[in-house]
Amino acid sequence: MTRIGLISDTHGYIEPKIFEFFKPVDEIWHAGDLGGIDIPERLKKFKPLRAVYGNIDGQDVRSEYPENLRFECEETDVWITHIGGYPGKYDRKVKTKLEKNPPDIFISGHSHILKVQYDKKLDLLHINPGALGNSGFHQVKTAVRFNIDGNKIKDLEILDIKRK
Repeated sequence: MTRIGLISDTHGYIEPKIFEFFKPVDEIWHAGDLGGIDIPERLKKFKPLRAVYGNIDGQDVRSEYPENLRFECEETDVWITHIGGYPGKYDRKVKTKLEKNPPDIFISGHSHILKVQYDKKLDLLHINPGALGNSGFHQVKTAVRFNIDGNKIKDLEILDIKRK
């Protein structure tokens, strides 16, 4: 079993409470808009990190992290991108590829809206962890953690922190 901590849209800010929430995880996945190369550097010192760049990220982040990241975690096919949309409203950049070869989990950020939704048509789980940073319109900062056990995704938990 692999325990995953999932965040997005930190926009250059690491919420201190994330370190306690992610204490039991094995890996951190970041779905873009890191907001500077210091963010992934700090996260990597805490746990192994997989990340993609987002639309606000500069060349420093883009030279280290891809736009799309597709990999296997245990027996689960995972695709992470920043701007991906959600079931029924996938972004045009990913829609055709998703329809031709859907992963088991499709993760995106960008909207700052926490969403966990099963796509019956493509037989995949879509997760957008919302936004953990202080920039943007969101009123609540969010993060997600879950377990991957072979090809099963389970025990999903949400951290939500009211913005001041």
